[in-house]
Amino acid sequence: QVQLVESGGGSVQVGESLSLSCAASGYNRYSYCMGWFRQTPGKEREGVAAIDSDGTISYADSVEGRFTISIDNAKNTLYLQMNNLEPGDTAIYYCAADDYLGCTYCNRDRGVCYANYSYRGQGTQVTVST
Repeated sequence: QVQLVESGGGSVQVGESLSLSCAASGYNRYSYCMGWFRQTPGKEREGVAAIDSDGTISYADSVEGRFTISIDNAKNTLYLQMNNLEPGDTAIYYCAADDYLGCTYCNRDRGVCYANYSYRGQGTQVTVST
């Protein structure tokens, strides 16, 4: 059973930074794709960043250059470093995993990235205010 537990998040001002962590267990890292998606009330999931089993990384256009996803395989921990935060980044952020190894896919024409993960954590709130 895959278990994902996020930590971090909180409330910050525009331009500040936050770091999210996700402790993962019950899975084989090299058979899973992992990432972060976010969601606000009334909106669909938005894929934010993903990393697959061979280390390929993708970002949503809206966070490219500001967010960094990384993974520490020894600690089974996924990270999301978020810099230069904007009000539009306000959402609940979820750590996620899937045994579908295509989670780094983004449709650049539509401006959407994969977010249909099979497993997710409980979510952590990120609020960015002016």
